[in-house]
Amino acid sequence: MGKIVLRLDRMMVERHISLNELAEKVGISNVNLSKINNNKVTAMRFATLAAICEVLDCQVGDIIEFQKNE
Repeated sequence: MGKIVLRLDRMMVERHISLNELAEKVGISNVNLSKINNNKVTAMRFATLAAICEVLDCQVGDIIEFQKNE
């Protein structure tokens, strides 16, 4: 079975936004955003995902990727 990989770090670099700034604008703690950024989560609320996409002005597919097992 494949896995979902979050590419939030890539979008943050492209948008020139820090983890702390994004966390503040999204309305979640730095710790929780760091877990998302480091792929240490197994679930995420759609509201959080929508807020991240709104702040970064991106689509869900820009930060979420499916990787097949080889």
